[in-house]
Amino acid sequence: MIDNSTVNRPVLILGNRGGSNVGESFARACSEIGIPFLQIESDRAMRGSAVLRRVIWHLWDHQPIRLRRHSAEIVDLCRARRPSLVLAMGIAPLTAEALEEIGNLGCCRANYLTDDPWNPRLGSRWFSRALPHYDHVFTTRRANIDDLVAVGIHRVSYLAFGWDPSLFPDKSYSERDLGAYDADVMFAGDGDQDRVPYIAALTAAGLRVAVYGSYWERFAETRQIARGRIAVTDLPKAIMGARIALCLVRRGNRDGHCMRTFEVPAAGGCMLTENTEEHREIFGQEGERVLYFRTVDEMIAKAKWLLEDATERTRLAAAARAHIRTHSNTYEQRLISILDSIDGTEGALGASSLGHWAKHDSRSSI
Repeated sequence: MIDNSTVNRPVLILGNRGGSNVGESFARACSEIGIPFLQIESDRAMRGSAVLRRVIWHLWDHQPIRLRRHSAEIVDLCRARRPSLVLAMGIAPLTAEALEEIGNLGCCRANYLTDDPWNPRLGSRWFSRALPHYDHVFTTRRANIDDLVAVGIHRVSYLAFGWDPSLFPDKSYSERDLGAYDADVMFAGDGDQDRVPYIAALTAAGLRVAVYGSYWERFAETRQIARGRIAVTDLPKAIMGARIALCLVRRGNRDGHCMRTFEVPAAGGCMLTENTEEHREIFGQEGERVLYFRTVDEMIAKAKWLLEDATERTRLAAAARAHIRTHSNTYEQRLISILDSIDGTEGALGASSLGHWAKHDSRSSI
């Protein structure tokens, strides 16, 4: 039996493990800082018949198949473990009723909102009802701040994506390591309809393009260059194996930047990125660390120019890498920002080394 009065109250992270899921990056950050934590995967709410899961998702308001049961399990866990902070990732499978109960238990409720709830492909009425029950929402896009405030969330803050040093270590690769990833331009991310014209135009311009991620094989323009999903352990090699790494945001998500915004330069890639206010805020003026584009034609012109100037590619990649890796852009720093922004967190969490649960049961399941 654990005596709750003699151990630090943990942070409960609601987010998936594996790949580049930010939930696991925040869990690693807790370990690095020395904060006891528990992690429960959001995918638990989707377990069940694949057919029934798809039917409920498409016909019942993008609802996870086990939404209510999963929410009840999280409430039971909070009642038993009394976490000081429940930190949910994105469109987390927690109902409004569950969040209200968690708040009544004295747990602070925060959400690191990695997607846009007003994206038609992701949005739902059940999550809209849940949003006002978070004490603090940290959104990775400035475009939805006013919307979040309008639904009645007590505190809303912009907090950019970051990068995880465990996934993008400071190391170099041999030519043999990089040979399989040789390309003029690479892009890592799922295939969306609004991304296809950019990739197709690069190919039509005679550039050797490699795209990694799901759904690219569905489009005739990209089927032949689709390389499928890539393991996060291989992503740094794919970035370094290409001469240029393209950075496209998701328009349906109203993104101003994305995860690759930090991961590409952290790995050491030469970055050609969409011209957004957030990207300029992160990287500075044109040519300082990256090149920007607004149109397909501008992207092609700048890609061709970069391919002809290896010295400039090297300079840009080194400048962006130094900027991202030496500034406060890791998920550990993002977690510190979250904790510093939440009233009473410091006293609740304490500053000691890893507590009992972090040492012995930090990744327990319900």
